[in-house]
Amino acid sequence: MRPSQALSLLVVVLLRASSSASILEDTCRRFDGADIYDICIKFFKANKDSATTDKRGLAVIATGIASVTAVDTRKRIATLKAEKKDQMIQQVLAYCDNVYSRAVGLFDKAARGISSGRLGDAVTSLSSALDIPKYCDDEFLEAGVKSPFDAENGEFEMQCAITLGVTKLLTM
Repeated sequence: MRPSQALSLLVVVLLRASSSASILEDTCRRFDGADIYDICIKFFKANKDSATTDKRGLAVIATGIASVTAVDTRKRIATLKAEKKDQMIQQVLAYCDNVYSRAVGLFDKAARGISSGRLGDAVTSLSSALDIPKYCDDEFLEAGVKSPFDAENGEFEMQCAITLGVTKLLTM
């Protein structure tokens, strides 16, 4: 490759990276507040491809990140189920495991909807996923026990909100 060709290729790569970085930044700026912008940028940094993708790719990446969090929460639930012997707590943990399992399916469905252009289906799935932390917390509340998943549920809810927001931007 001649030096002029290499330089041209480098310029194209740099322009694409800066253009994609601005897509990520512009997308995160669409959320209200500086704190949310920072949380959005941090959220997407969990996947290196977010710096070089388009808006549709960001929405798919977001579903993947949130899905991993749901899987990790299910692992924590399994650990607690092995430790806790109280029957009522076991039932609540089983319920939470079930709803977080459902979340993984909702994210898969949303990613397929985003990829195929069925954005309404994706938004519906993501809206359902957004409620899952509340469902789990409500079960602990009904059992008269503080939820051991406050941190996980808060993080998951924020991830769901970002994922839903980015996907809704595709419909505008």
